[in-house]
Amino acid sequence: MGVLKDRVAVVVGGTSGIGAEIARAFVGAGARVVVAGRREPQGTRLAREFGPNGLFVRTDVVVEGDVEALMATTMDRFARLDCLVNSAGAGGSAAGIVNLDLDRLAQTLRVHVGGTVAAMKYAAPIMISQRSGSIISIASIGGRVAGWTFLDNSAAKAAVLQLSRSVAVELAEHGVRVNSISPGPILTGIFAKGAGIDHQDADQTADSLEPVFRDRLELWQPIQRVGLPRDVAAVAIWLASDAAAFVTGQDFSVDGGITAGRPAAVSAADRAAMARVLLPAGT
Repeated sequence: MGVLKDRVAVVVGGTSGIGAEIARAFVGAGARVVVAGRREPQGTRLAREFGPNGLFVRTDVVVEGDVEALMATTMDRFARLDCLVNSAGAGGSAAGIVNLDLDRLAQTLRVHVGGTVAAMKYAAPIMISQRSGSIISIASIGGRVAGWTFLDNSAAKAAVLQLSRSVAVELAEHGVRVNSISPGPILTGIFAKGAGIDHQDADQTADSLEPVFRDRLELWQPIQRVGLPRDVAAVAIWLASDAAAFVTGQDFSVDGGITAGRPAAVSAADRAAMARVLLPAGT
């Protein structure tokens, strides 16, 4: 039996990348999953893959009415809501502060922060009435450490972290848990989207970036392999399950150790290089 047997989950932003992998993992763990997103062909195909345990509801998270209808449809179909995963988002803009497009910033905040707020707003009353529920928001190490995501994305993810903590404190007395997951660089199509590749094709590019990831992360990531969506999904399953029943208001980095510190071998190499300068051979 799966650890999420008979649970009902809504995965917002579930048509691609981390969201789609979480949706698949939840179904594999026994849950019934409502996939929400804008890309109807991908969402419909994914829900069909899940059979009677899946449903796709086209949802634009910046349209409050869409989010309200999503929760209503979930209740009409499954009569309960045990888990909400907020995974909708985009890569943001590469512009720095001097050239930042404020309209683009506002759009990034609307999707990442406004969309997360809207989903929480309409999921919370259902969970409160049940006296149970788990809300999981996908943030980013860029919300905690500068330089890992674009400026607008970093600001949005930092807001998601504080939002999750605040809502966790508010809903805890009602039996509802709220946590976040902060992935490091995870091999998905979001990087292609940020580079301007059509969103319909972006997911097909992920594997081609693996050599670039390996080369770039060697100096920063203690676990020497590329992060994958399934790494994030595994933590999401735990947070949605009874195993995490006493956990709320927390953020979990899934980053191969990046936020913990540099790889030991890199630090050792730096010390050796300094020693060669300070203690030349034969002295």
